[in-house]
Amino acid sequence: MTATPEAAENDYDSFAEAYAVENETSLNNAYYTKPAIVNLAGDVSGRRILDAGCGSGPLFEALRDRGAIVTGFDSSAKMVELARKRLGADAALQVADMGSPLPFPDGAFDDVISALVLHYLEDWAAPLAEIRRVLKPGGRLIMAVNHPIIYKLLYPEADYFKTIKWSDECTFAGHKAVLTYWHRPLHAMTDAFTAAGFRTAVVSEPPPAPAAYERFPDELAGKTAFLSFLFFVLEAV
Repeated sequence: MTATPEAAENDYDSFAEAYAVENETSLNNAYYTKPAIVNLAGDVSGRRILDAGCGSGPLFEALRDRGAIVTGFDSSAKMVELARKRLGADAALQVADMGSPLPFPDGAFDDVISALVLHYLEDWAAPLAEIRRVLKPGGRLIMAVNHPIIYKLLYPEADYFKTIKWSDECTFAGHKAVLTYWHRPLHAMTDAFTAAGFRTAVVSEPPPAPAAYERFPDELAGKTAFLSFLFFVLEAV
């Protein structure tokens, strides 16, 4: 699930295949983010959904399988290529960037999914305004971002209340990559939602999918949930 304001950073084209492979079975993506987003979306049969930052298409596929009419985009051309292989030549996919005007008409969608995308962006005002524009009144933005407490846990001396850039080295299917994020405190997130015309309906810190406890017994031993991402359901007002 990718978007980036700078071509030199978060270059998913350079590790797209490794990232896609890793996410098929990873705790954070396959057993946490995807089931949490699907659960928050609920009954999506017949709903027009935009997967904003669709990556290789796992959420697109899950929502389509549940009867949604899904359109997807990603800033990474390689990710869109992988998504097309997964979803079929007729899937509504294109390359587009969350940091630019979106190529969709006003009120085109009932829901927008944005899973692990906005934390790559310093500015949330323009992307949220565009998402609000393409949603019908009463539509939903269902999103996940880095939990703001993570930055403070990693850097105890840092100022939690500042919006600040930070990087983390990750390994995807044996491929090392550096991801660069923007930390912002919770109140800055909710203020941005309100300013863009959203009402915060749900703030969620969900447990992983039940199957995760069998697949990752050591990581989840004694835990009912864990801190990783923060999930929201926002309603367009």
